[in-house]
Amino acid sequence: MRYTFLPDMLDRAMTEFGSRPAADFLGRKMNFRELGKASITFAASLQQLGIKKGDRVGILLPNCPAYIIGYYAALRIGAVVVNINPLYAEEEIAHQIKDSGLKTLIALNLKTCYGKINTDTLDRVIVVSLAKELPWLKRVLFNLFKRKECAEIKQDKKHFSFCDLQKCEYALEHVQIDPLKDIAVLQYTGGTTGVPKAAALTHANVAINTHQCAEWFTVIKPGEHKMIAVLPFFHVFAMTTVMNFSMLNAVEMVIHPRFVLKNVLKAIHQKKPTILCGVPTMFTAICHAADLQKYNMRSLIACISGGAPLPLEIKKQFETMTGCTLIEGYGLTEASPVCAANPFDGVNKAGSIGLPFPDTEFKVDQPDEKGVGELCIRGPQVMQGYWNKPEETAKVLVDGWLKTGDMGRIDEEGYIYVVDRLKELIISGGYNIYPRHVEEAIYQHASVAECAVIGIEDHYFGQVPKAFVALKPGQTCNSAELLDYLKPKLAKFAMPKEIEFLEALPKTLIGKVDKKKLPR
Repeated sequence: MRYTFLPDMLDRAMTEFGSRPAADFLGRKMNFRELGKASITFAASLQQLGIKKGDRVGILLPNCPAYIIGYYAALRIGAVVVNINPLYAEEEIAHQIKDSGLKTLIALNLKTCYGKINTDTLDRVIVVSLAKELPWLKRVLFNLFKRKECAEIKQDKKHFSFCDLQKCEYALEHVQIDPLKDIAVLQYTGGTTGVPKAAALTHANVAINTHQCAEWFTVIKPGEHKMIAVLPFFHVFAMTTVMNFSMLNAVEMVIHPRFVLKNVLKAIHQKKPTILCGVPTMFTAICHAADLQKYNMRSLIACISGGAPLPLEIKKQFETMTGCTLIEGYGLTEASPVCAANPFDGVNKAGSIGLPFPDTEFKVDQPDEKGVGELCIRGPQVMQGYWNKPEETAKVLVDGWLKTGDMGRIDEEGYIYVVDRLKELIISGGYNIYPRHVEEAIYQHASVAECAVIGIEDHYFGQVPKAFVALKPGQTCNSAELLDYLKPKLAKFAMPKEIEFLEALPKTLIGKVDKKKLPR
């Protein structure tokens, strides 16, 4: 049976696998019954606060139990989850809050989260205490040594404690949801242009994509597995393949707030997970760990890489080291996100992103003599459209097909190959960086006349952004000054890793900056 209302997956796990561990956050454990009941209680509290069907609820949290509880609670009452990356700068967060129209935000009490938001634009701020997310001993140590990292929380009627809202005794009121039509998640992306916009994903889009993953990964049996949950839940890749997948299959998540190589290696060695979803930089770091021989990695049986191309050599090294199968998949935010993957129990072709997922079609639009053209996708996981952007939606959803902006080909056996990108998207360590977004931030500097941003190769991240800048006559500025100016405007991963100053940028015949002629 395919569940199309997302909370049904957690409810099924709560009913059939209630006593099974669901979340292990740095030693604090919750089973599926506890997790499910917590989401129901919190959902009732949200209703009492006046949140209704269709209202947007932002989640500004790293991986932790509160994220899971808040996510499913909001969905239960028909609210729309707006995933917000805590690594974003203040202006980027402010844009998402304004663009989505959200008035309720769930945020961590650290300066790195709460300290970035303008609470004046919000009606409600639900504050999660990191210390209370931790097991007892770590909670004590945090309060002793890390209190300086906590933000000063305003004391007014719009601020609420997540912990207090977990104690309410209100009954949850039923809300009628149409999974095929009602939006579950607004997931921000640059799409096929550099303008940040939200892919509107329905309950059915995300739930069906989770089922497609389960149908593909035939080695996974419900109630029998454990997964390292280190990919950030606010990213669409982890939302589906880690969090929702774990709910659907009653998989225990060993949750890490961020990727720290030593901590992940220790967790694999000690807690014996069977599944690891990651980006290529994670698998590269593991393969190149200096003390790798100290850790037993043989518990892993199924690993999935996405977010960026997986180097063939890394795949071979990782599989030799662990004895597991590491497959590469392909997806995009507008498709919830997974559309294709190499099979676990079939042929894995070098350089290929594999075969289409169940009920998913690929086609090559306007192929050249080599069969290469723009890849287009059709399937039940494809978004409803971009939030409040009909013109942008019309550009990418054409006759029921999603235009990916990626150039590719399909071989005679149906395996898909991504050849190049139409868009100038930079994929750095699994994060999408949109050159236009970075350029717009640079252009705000008073000394800048022209700029252009491209992706350059990096042995660890795959790609990193490099900026080329031409200054206005008589103006001066150096790399350090410009980077300091950009800090509040760009996420750390989007900051240019190199800046080169030129007298003028190369142009095409019609006066556009010619990025092909920029020095690499």
